[in-house]
Parts: sequence; structure tokens; C-alpha cells
Amino acid sequence: MVTIDAAGCQRIIAAKIIDSKGNYVLALKGNQGTLHDAVIEYIVGHMENDFRDVPARRYTERLKGHGRMDELVYYQLPVPDDLIGREKWKGMKTIGVVIRMSENGNKFTTDVRYYISSLALGVKRFAACVRGHWGIENTLHWCLDVTFREDENRGRNRALAVNLAWLKRFAISLLKQVDDKESIAMRRPSTGYPAHPRVI
Repeated sequence: MVTIDAAGCQRIIAAKIIDSKGNYVLALKGNQGTLHDAVIEYIVGHMENDFRDVPARRYTERLKGHGRMDELVYYQLPVPDDLIGREKWKGMKTIGVVIRMSENGNKFTTDVRYYISSLALGVKRFAACVRGHWGIENTLHWCLDVTFREDENRGRNRALAVNLAWLKRFAISLLKQVDDKESIAMRRPSTGYPAHPRVI
């Protein structure tokens, strides 16, 4: 099962996953303009009559943590036969949307994300894939920021920034494989990696 952010929502990646006997859930954003717009139009159009005309699946869950209360509503639908560009996406069977409503003190926010997937209808599995991806994404970004101080990096050379980002992610994957009870922050000094790397 492969989940990828919108930057990785590419036809060639979807095809390789299917050819390798896998499944995918890919986030949609503006980088897939025509498909993104078509999925939004289709889902929102059917949402207006509460999905009476299509075999949609719905699942709601509530999560609480770090002083925040989230309500997530997942909708999953079969890909319509006339969806623009459908034939270009190997294995695509369903589309979906996740609406996240968050309450943190007196602050309320809403986030809406759209997806394409090779999964058959099964909204709880779709929800688990999306939630699992968010968990991995949040953990990685927190680790990069706190342990490697990525947000403080002021490197202006694009190639250098990309290489450093890749090396930090590679370092995290190696540090996670160490079999001890230390945190990643505590393991790092033993590798010789400087506590506060700077780019000149």
C-alpha cells in the first residue's frame, strides 16, 4: 500500500505501483489541474444531494490530542466512467475526499483534501491509509524541525537544499534502525553529525 502527497501524484508512479502488484492512495492538488478540478466537481455535485445517485461510502471519526479535537469525515466513491483523464491512471478505481474540522481552544479550522486510489470501495480502509500517511508525515516533519532544525536552514541554492533534505531523511531512516532506547536526538551525536549544522 503506497500513499503519496500531491507532489508524487504522477501517472508513471501509479503505473509502477500497479505493475508491482501494489495499491495506491494519491493526494490531488493543483499539479493535476484537469483531474483535480473534475474530481472536485463530481464529488461536490453529488454532495449537494447527499450522494443519493451514487454508491458513496461515508465514515466519520473523532480524534483528540495535544489540546485539539478533530472530526474527520471520509467519503469514497467509484470512479465515474466519464471522469476526464480516467484512462491515463492505471488501476484507478475510486476517488475520495477527507474533510477535517479542528477545534483548538477558540480556534476552528477546516481542511479538505481530495484523493484518487486503486482501492476498491471500502471507506474504513481508505480512512486508515489517509490517517496513517498523515501520522508518518507529521512525525517526519516534527523530527526534521526539532532534531535537524530544518526550518532554520537558510541555504539559497536549490540543488543544495534538495540534497540536504534528502540526506536528512536518509539519516533519520538510519537512526530509527538503531536498537536502543535513546531518542533520535540522543543517537545523533554518536554518529558525529553536528548538533547545529549550518549551511554557508
